[in-house]
Amino acid sequence: MKKVVIVGGVAAGMKTAARLRRRDKDVEITVLERGPEVSYGACGFPYYIGDAVKNFAAFNSGPHGMRDPEFFRSVKGVKVLTGHEVSKIDRQGKMVTVRILSSGEELFFPYDKLVLATGSTPIKLNVPGEDLPGVHSFWFPWDVLKVKEEVTENRVTDVAIVGAGLIGMELAENFRRIGLNVHVIELQEQILPQMLDKELSDWLLLQLKNSGINFHLGEKTLAILGKDRVEAIQTDKATIPVQMVIVAVGVHPNSELAKEAGLELGVRDTIRVNSKLQTSDPDIFAAGDVAENTNLVNGSKCFAPMGSTANKHGRVIADYLVGDDVEFPGVLQTGICQIMNLQAGSTGLNRRTAAKDMDVASVTVPGFDRLGYMPGANRIILKLFADRKTHLVIGAQAVSTGGVDKRIDTIAMALTKGMTLEELSNIDVAYAPPFNMPIDNIATAANVLLNKIEGRLRGISALQWQKLKTDPGYTLVDVRTPAEFKARRIAGCANIVNIPLPDIREKATSILTDKKQKYVASCLIDLRGYEAEVMLRAMGYDVYSLEGGMSAWPYEVEQG
Repeated sequence: MKKVVIVGGVAAGMKTAARLRRRDKDVEITVLERGPEVSYGACGFPYYIGDAVKNFAAFNSGPHGMRDPEFFRSVKGVKVLTGHEVSKIDRQGKMVTVRILSSGEELFFPYDKLVLATGSTPIKLNVPGEDLPGVHSFWFPWDVLKVKEEVTENRVTDVAIVGAGLIGMELAENFRRIGLNVHVIELQEQILPQMLDKELSDWLLLQLKNSGINFHLGEKTLAILGKDRVEAIQTDKATIPVQMVIVAVGVHPNSELAKEAGLELGVRDTIRVNSKLQTSDPDIFAAGDVAENTNLVNGSKCFAPMGSTANKHGRVIADYLVGDDVEFPGVLQTGICQIMNLQAGSTGLNRRTAAKDMDVASVTVPGFDRLGYMPGANRIILKLFADRKTHLVIGAQAVSTGGVDKRIDTIAMALTKGMTLEELSNIDVAYAPPFNMPIDNIATAANVLLNKIEGRLRGISALQWQKLKTDPGYTLVDVRTPAEFKARRIAGCANIVNIPLPDIREKATSILTDKKQKYVASCLIDLRGYEAEVMLRAMGYDVYSLEGGMSAWPYEVEQG
């Protein structure tokens, strides 16, 4: 009887086991998990802290009840051993050495095929005080339960979260939901630095200014202070009194076992695999966080620790083990995050992650997730990326109070199929006033980016204008109505004038007298700004339009 041994009993490992049993009734499947629990959904943990999920058992329960070792034995016919740590792989003898953590007893398990689904572990800060009571990571079930317990028992009122990535931001929301004063400390100058470009991150930050979350961006954590328990966190800029610290600065793949066995490692110490998820040893597979992934857009190798990816890996391995000619094509590193009433998402590449030889073009376009006159309409800020030479769509980012998931998911499908801007501009998505605009934001962004690539539009981003606005060689031409201009306008411009769009043809030459100046046309969403740019350029001016207009402007404004 063929023996398959799986090391790791969470997403990838248990998906492999369950799928393999459905495909092969005879194979002997053994899952070895060093922790006390298996098959839990860690992605929902922050929502237990915020009381959106009341019962912790929901994270490893299903229609048949608790997904524990007994469930897998009786329902799946899979042997699952918790508290069993694999310490060595004998590739030549096709045997793994296992230590029972409760007793220290050593066991040996032979295999025909071995699956390494060892996951990842939170990265430590390596600062003084990190081992104080009240300092936690937030990755494993026991971490979460301890945090929940201590919030109540220690009457925590102030918490610091180190790291403004997905987990950090989701936790910030949920700690606020239960009334805690929250400090988010991030070494980089923005929130969600792996997901968003800075101007979209800054727009999100602007919307969160009254959320009760205190952001400490561009600050380095130096120490955690306290005698018997955490009392404060020390950065290079401040000392912040807190009673709890969550360290959420990322994770590292648990590839030590593979390394010791002589398996080839890849990017960021992941285990290198082929499209079948085989390692450099054809009888050993790797899945989940520990496995290297391939970016679908440009073929680059990446570390993609996502539960969704882990489940896909498990299915592919199981099907391959029963003889199917299957492959795992790769990932787009699509992600989404909710914080308070806001959403942020991204898929594919951006300027930072694209290949150096790729000529990246981008544009930022505001719109609504449904017709603006419909109740509940949400403004979406969408940034689209494409290859200037081929017009291939390579990525997107979006922020809003609603509708981000639909746009990001649709563009992820476009990336998967290798669509061009021309194809994306004609995508036939569902339209009715409660659901969409007649031309979806995605198609609008594709059209605008085509205009930019082909020279019909000379866009300038909010971040670029923020850096240029004090330059006396530039003038901002706000083409909104006088009432709009008076109510709210960009602050700090060296030169700014208000010429409503209908007056451009008649009044521009008498007001904009210096054609050596560079002009930037601006409005609410850049529709009027683009029209003004076209008019002014025809009149001989050196002019750009401000992408996203005031809707996407995340920096200082003047009012009244």
